[in-house]
Amino acid sequence: MMKKYAVFLLVLGGIFSSCSNVANNQEDYYSSRADSVLSLMTLEEKLGQLNLPAAGDITTGQAESSNIAEKIKQGKVGGLFNLKSASKIREVQRIAVEESRLKIPLLFGMDVIHGYETLFPIPLGLSSSWDMELVEKSARIAAIEASADGINWTFSPMVDVSRDPRWGRVSEGNGEDPFLGAQIAKAMIKGYQGDDLTLENTIMACVKHFALYGAPEAGRDYNSVDMSRQRMFNEYFLPYKAAVEAGVGTVMTSFNDIDGIPASGNKWLMTDLLRDQWGFNGFVVTDYTAINEMIDHGMGNLKEVSAMALKAGVEMDMVGEGFLTTLEKSLEEGKVSQNQIDEAVRRILIAKFKLGLFEDPYKYADPERSKRDVFNAEHRKTAREIASQTFVLLKNENNILPIKRESTIALIGPMADNKENMAGTWSVAGNFEKAISLREGLENAVEDKAKVVYARGSNITSDSVLESRVSIFGKPTYRDDRPEEEMIKEALAAAKNADVIIAAMGESAEMSGEASSRSDIEIPENQRNLMKALLKTGKPVIMVMFTGRPLAIKWESENVPAILNVWFAGSEAGDAIADVLFGDVNPSGKLTATFPQNVGQVPIFYNHKNTGRPLPEGEWFQKFRSNYLDVSNDPLYPFGFGLSYTSFDYSDIKLSAADLEGEQKLTASIELKNTGEFDGAEVVQLYVRDLVGSITRPVKELKGFQKVKLKAGESKTITFELTKEDLKFYNYDIDFVFEPGEFEIMIGGNSRDVKSAKINWK
Repeated sequence: MMKKYAVFLLVLGGIFSSCSNVANNQEDYYSSRADSVLSLMTLEEKLGQLNLPAAGDITTGQAESSNIAEKIKQGKVGGLFNLKSASKIREVQRIAVEESRLKIPLLFGMDVIHGYETLFPIPLGLSSSWDMELVEKSARIAAIEASADGINWTFSPMVDVSRDPRWGRVSEGNGEDPFLGAQIAKAMIKGYQGDDLTLENTIMACVKHFALYGAPEAGRDYNSVDMSRQRMFNEYFLPYKAAVEAGVGTVMTSFNDIDGIPASGNKWLMTDLLRDQWGFNGFVVTDYTAINEMIDHGMGNLKEVSAMALKAGVEMDMVGEGFLTTLEKSLEEGKVSQNQIDEAVRRILIAKFKLGLFEDPYKYADPERSKRDVFNAEHRKTAREIASQTFVLLKNENNILPIKRESTIALIGPMADNKENMAGTWSVAGNFEKAISLREGLENAVEDKAKVVYARGSNITSDSVLESRVSIFGKPTYRDDRPEEEMIKEALAAAKNADVIIAAMGESAEMSGEASSRSDIEIPENQRNLMKALLKTGKPVIMVMFTGRPLAIKWESENVPAILNVWFAGSEAGDAIADVLFGDVNPSGKLTATFPQNVGQVPIFYNHKNTGRPLPEGEWFQKFRSNYLDVSNDPLYPFGFGLSYTSFDYSDIKLSAADLEGEQKLTASIELKNTGEFDGAEVVQLYVRDLVGSITRPVKELKGFQKVKLKAGESKTITFELTKEDLKFYNYDIDFVFEPGEFEIMIGGNSRDVKSAKINWK
C-alpha cells in the first residue's frame, strides 16, 4: 500500500537531507521541505491545497466512487473535514497518496470541541471549573481519541469573549473575561498539540473565531460587530494572542465584519496584526463558506472576494471553493500574485510536514488504536471526575443539599431522562447511546438504598414549532403531546410520597450553540408552571438546571430552595450530577459569565467601565444616575460566583508594600479558612482596578486565580504576585503601556464579594 508513496519520498529524500544539514532552525527546515514540494506543483495543484471541502457522501468502502474522490486524484483537495473513523479516513488518504500525481497527504479536520466520543462538559461549563489542569486533560484525551480515529486537526479552541447570553455560541466559549479565556486557550492548545505534533496522539489546534465573533449586535449569530480598536485590544483580543503565543497551528476567520471589512477579507486583521505584530506562523482557514458570504456583505462577486481573502492573508477556503475556481483567472488579470498563492500553499504544506504526514500519511488511521483508545473506561472515568468539578451551586437554602441516599426521590422534568441531550451542543462525534442520563445516574447511585420515582412533568417548551427547531441535530426532545395539566398531575402523583423533589429543567442541548440565539432567556413558561406546582407540595425542591448560557432565572432564584447549575456535562453527566447531589463531591464550580436578572440588562458583565454618573453602591435608583426604573443594576449572580457545601472565610489583604517603584514586585496575600463541616475547594480570585488612567478603565479586572482545596477547619495562606506587566493596558494610541498611579487590589470568592486594599506604584 505504501510502495508508491515511498518512491515519492525517495525522489525528494536527497533534497530533504541537504535541507536538514543547512537549516538554521526548525521553521527553516520545514519551510525548505515545503518549498521542495512546491517546486513540483502545477497551479491547479497549488490551488487544490487551498481547498477544504466537507467529506460529503464518503462511506466505508465507497471512497473510490464518492463525488470527492476524483478531485482528490486531480490534486484539487488539501484536506477534508467531518469524516469519522480510522477505516474511512485511511481509505480516503490512500487515494491522495497513491492515486494523485504528487501524492500529497490530506489533512482531516473535525469540530472536536469538548471531547471526541468521550464528551466533557461544554466549554462554558468546563471553564467554570477554573482548573487549568483539568481543562488541559480534557483536550489531551480528546486528542488521543480523535487522532486514534484518523483526525489530525481540530477546530478548537473557541476563545471568543462574549458578554451577551442571547448569543447561542456563548456555550462554546469561556465566558466574559479575557484573562481567564487566555489561560484556557493556552491549556487547551497544550492538551491538543502537546510538545511534539509528530507524535501519533497529538493533533493540530485551530483557535477561533478571529476576531470579535462573540460580540454580535443584538446577540444574533453571524451579525455585525462594531467596536473601537481600544476596546478590541483591551477587552477582546487577549485570548487570541495567548493562543498564538502558545503555538497554535491554525487560526479560523470569523463571519462578522471588523471596521466595516469582513474578517475573511480583512488584511489589517489577518496580516498586519496576526502575522506582523503577533508573529503567527501557521495558516489561516476560513469558517464554513465565509469567503462566499462576503458577497452578501456587499464586497463583490466570488472572484473578487476570493482575491480579497487571499491578499488579506487567508490560506485555506472551507467549503466555498472560491479559491479553487477563481484564483487562476485573478492571477491572469493581475489581481493576485503567484507569490501570494505560493505563500499560502507553503504554509499548508509546512503544517502537513509538522504533523509528520509526509513520513507516514496513515499514522492517524490505525483501527487497532481506535478500538483501544476511543471511549474507553479510563477516559469515561476522567470525564465523570471533570464534570463534577464544573457544576455551580447557585442556591442552597437550609442546606437541602447534599441529599441522603435513603430518601425517596421524585425525579421530575423534561431533562430528567434524556441521555442524548446530556452532551450539549457541538458534540458531533459523541456516542450518545452510551451517555448517562440523570435518571440513570441517580438509580446507579442509590442502588437499593432508596427509591427514585420518575415523571416527565412537562415538555421543554409548550411551543411545538420552537421545540422542533432545537432538535434538528439528532438530539431528540421526546415531545409528549398530552395536555400540560395532565403531565403536571402525573408529576404531583410521583412526588406525593417523596422526601425530596429533583426538578430537571432548563434548556435542551441545541437551545444554545451555533444559530441558536434567543431573545427570551428565561425558563420556558410551561416548565415554570410545573415548578410552581411542585413547590406547592411543601416538599424540598432542588432544581438541577441544564443550560448552555446564563439564564434569567430571577423567579426561580427567589422561590426555589436549591439550584444546581450543571450546564451540559457530557457522556458521564448523570453519574457526575449524582456524585454532587449526594455529596460524594462537593461542588466547586464558579460562574465565568454573569447571570442577569432579566434580558433587559444585557449586555451585563463585571469588568465594565464606570460612567460619570454612577449609581452609589448598594442603591437601586436615583434620578439622573445611570440606572433603570424597573430593575436594579445588580446581576442576579455575579461573575466568579458559586457556593459550596462548606463555607470559606477570607482575612483582610496583606500587602508586601503600599508604595512601589519601577520593577518591584507586589505580593498580596490572604488567609483562607474552611469554616464549614465539609472538605471543599475554593477559587480565590484576584482583581485590580486602575483608579486613574489616560483613558477610562474598568471597575475591576481579573488578574489571577487559584483553586485551593481545604479540609474542614483547615486554613491556608494564599499569595499572588503582581508586576508592572500585569498592570499594562493599551492606551488611546494602542500602545501597550504601564501608567504609574494608584491601584485597588481586591481578593475574594467572586467579583462582587471581595476584600480590598490600595497601593501606589510609581
